Amino acid sequence: MDAKNFGCGIRSLFQLLLAVLIFGFMASLADAKTHHHEFDVQETPVKRLCRTHNIITVNGKFPGPTLAVRNGDTLVIKVTNRARYNVTLHWHGIRQMRTPWADGPEYVTQCPIRPGATYTYRFTIENQEGTLWWHAHSRWLRATVYGAIIIFPKSGSSYPFPKPNLEVPIILGEWWDRNIIDVMRQALFTGAAPNVSDAYTINGQPGDLYRCSSKATKKISVKSGETVLLRVINAALNQQLFFTVANHKLTVVEADASYHKPFTTRVIMVGPGQTTNVLLTADQPPARYYMAASAYATAQNAPFDNTTTTAILEYKNARRRSSSSPVLPQLPAFNDTATTTAFTSQLRSIPSNAKVPTKIDKKLFFTVGLGVVNCAPGPRCQGPNNTRFAASMNNVSFVLPRRTSLLQAYYQNIPGVFTTDFPRVPPVKFNYTGNVSRALWQPRFATKLYKLKYGSNVQIVLQDTAIFSTEDHPIHLHGYHFFVVGQGFGNFNPQTDTSRFNLVDPPVRNTIDVPVGGWAVIRFVADNPGVWLFHCHIDSHLTWGLAMSFLVENGKGKLQSIEPPPADLPTC
Repeated sequence: MDAKNFGCGIRSLFQLLLAVLIFGFMASLADAKTHHHEFDVQETPVKRLCRTHNIITVNGKFPGPTLAVRNGDTLVIKVTNRARYNVTLHWHGIRQMRTPWADGPEYVTQCPIRPGATYTYRFTIENQEGTLWWHAHSRWLRATVYGAIIIFPKSGSSYPFPKPNLEVPIILGEWWDRNIIDVMRQALFTGAAPNVSDAYTINGQPGDLYRCSSKATKKISVKSGETVLLRVINAALNQQLFFTVANHKLTVVEADASYHKPFTTRVIMVGPGQTTNVLLTADQPPARYYMAASAYATAQNAPFDNTTTTAILEYKNARRRSSSSPVLPQLPAFNDTATTTAFTSQLRSIPSNAKVPTKIDKKLFFTVGLGVVNCAPGPRCQGPNNTRFAASMNNVSFVLPRRTSLLQAYYQNIPGVFTTDFPRVPPVKFNYTGNVSRALWQPRFATKLYKLKYGSNVQIVLQDTAIFSTEDHPIHLHGYHFFVVGQGFGNFNPQTDTSRFNLVDPPVRNTIDVPVGGWAVIRFVADNPGVWLFHCHIDSHLTWGLAMSFLVENGKGKLQSIEPPPADLPTC
């Protein structure tokens, strides 16, 4: 073949490949759908634990509606606030590429939706599959305002594991026998820890170990030999939870909408905000078996709800005897950190196109933990030794603005709302997990952001502290998922701990439980412009200030690639 014909052949091959790529791209767009939903936030009478009182719900449902979509689909959700409290909704774990206005945290990306007002959230699922969830992100309304988000693979694609016979969302929650806003207001007034919940729930029901609850206990019916995919979500306001199913093994296949290498366990630990997908095979003698959840509580001498919520796995061919009770599993002790560590250490991601950053442009070190504020003894100083509880990152207790949101202030150049001098490292180095001088117990209160250059590779060391008490903290990063390259106990040591980082198949998450009295190291690429909240997902800790925000700019100090603010964006 002469050079001319060879060149023509190459061009023809290139044109054919280009046509195939374009056809595939157009086909994927054709398969993508736009889902329209209307969410009415309203008060609804609900009976639990023998009593009926009004709670805040979406469309009168508790939990709220499940959103089922495919990777690549778009969601348009019109939210009308018919309740008496301001509200926002957050789509937990959705990356919100170019759509930070839809992220939802109150006073961070939007002002709240006032009673009687409406706001429409619009966003597209981009390269995400698995289980996420949505919830209120204003005050403590997410105690009852939440629901599942299920993201199926694109049409023609499949799971990286055998397709199950049945898929069931399992949403773990907390229940208070009081108005949750009253619980929050009491804690804020006194400065003390909030009252603990009266029950835990599975799909909104406490289960038949609680009073007046047996008739409504959640039941899942299976046939012998079937495989069930349990999409486990921890929607609890303030509590990490163990979860297990009596006599059955659980095979973990996904966490925080990221596929992971399968491994088998008897129990999982799910922190507030986290999701974990497990496969269960109905391979036991036909009977009824409890699935159950109870607390993993790590703060020393801190009160917690020491009860157990249950649902029932029921074999369809089981003999029905009115006197038979389901088999009850053995759950770990509330302070069983060894079981938690054994579980989390097995999480390994399935390598994907997203590579772990190895060349780091920005190294950050954040201490996370509780603190106290000294004040005069009285009704507003009922914390430890006549103090008020506080919390902080790098000794800065985060204060939300009230006259605008952070994203609006940045986008519209409104001065005096925030500063961009959040400290890169703690202002004072100390023995973080040892005996901490009381001079370091009181944080500074401020609204500080940290600027990240668009496209930079970021590493953050998250270090628990022993101020007041060491504790397991579930830390959530909005707008991103990240690689967990290392975890350990004690103080992070860059000379010895860095060499043990997993840069091959680290777990990918959007919420990381920083080990009690320990540290975790995360890495991500700052490829999503916007203002993104980074905070503890225990709501009492967030209220006390355990948060900060990143400002990720694209271009020369501008958010050039994000969509403009919607016309119906709420104002403060």
